[in-house]
Amino acid sequence: MDSYGSSSEGYAAQPDLAAASVGQLVGEAASDLSRLMRLELDLAKAEIKEEAKKAGKGAGLLGAAGFAGYFVLLFLSLTLMFALASFMPIGWAALIVAVLWAIAAAIMFSRGRAQMKTVSPKPEQTIETLKEDAQWAKHPTK
Repeated sequence: MDSYGSSSEGYAAQPDLAAASVGQLVGEAASDLSRLMRLELDLAKAEIKEEAKKAGKGAGLLGAAGFAGYFVLLFLSLTLMFALASFMPIGWAALIVAVLWAIAAAIMFSRGRAQMKTVSPKPEQTIETLKEDAQWAKHPTK
């Protein structure tokens, strides 16, 4: 049994401050600070990974929509162009279809941009806990 209590009490056991030397207290504080920094780093990694997943999902959805939509719109636009060509010159029919494509592209761009705006590159929770840690380090008795 040492000055920190028995080993059966586990990691959460509080040191006996009256029996602990200054060196032991400084060592414990350094150990705690090191552990805190590792935990903060793990939290930052987890937050960044989550945001990267959101960004990847948004980009994947945009890519898949563009790929599938390309073929659908290609064949539908050809069908529409040839249908309009039975009433007007094919050049005008092609122009009308191109304008419809432009409208569809603007809508898809708008939705994709809105999805990408929800991605936060900053680990907000980590920043907040680091601020709390800094306040605690300045005033550990409060």
